[in-house]
Amino acid sequence: MNQNEITEILNRPISRELLGRDLLRMAYVAKDGTPRNIPIAFTWNGSQIVVCTTKNAPKLHSLRHNPEVALTIDTEVHPPKILLLRGRVELDVVDGIPEEYLQMNGSYEMTPEQRVEWEAEVRSLYDGMVRIVITPTWAKLIDFENTLPSAVEELVRQRAERQNA
Repeated sequence: MNQNEITEILNRPISRELLGRDLLRMAYVAKDGTPRNIPIAFTWNGSQIVVCTTKNAPKLHSLRHNPEVALTIDTEVHPPKILLLRGRVELDVVDGIPEEYLQMNGSYEMTPEQRVEWEAEVRSLYDGMVRIVITPTWAKLIDFENTLPSAVEELVRQRAERQNA
């Protein structure tokens, strides 16, 4: 998939809505060779997805060994809206707390006082974090109105061919 196709999909209104959500699920291959799929907070910077984690997170070893991931961002209503992404990870170890971490956790409902307490706790706990920066290499939006899963699209095409025969 070329970058223009990815950009077109990510610029669709439903994709933009999904990229504004709080959580995604990230799939990767763990160090023992088995799959993992974890929910994790994220932010979209307009061209990349950024998630942040502790410097001692087990997923970092796996991502250094195999930097390819698959992401799902979706809704909990029927019909669901689903943004599927594949991408390549770059790991960026930073001192202190990345601004993205504070942004992605800023959407949770907290009073101003709770926010101050939460941020103080975060700053006292972490001396640094790792930014997991994911550049999309493939994208698919499924909204069940204009776009369907590829297997269902194939069935629709086959049915149309049978009906036109």
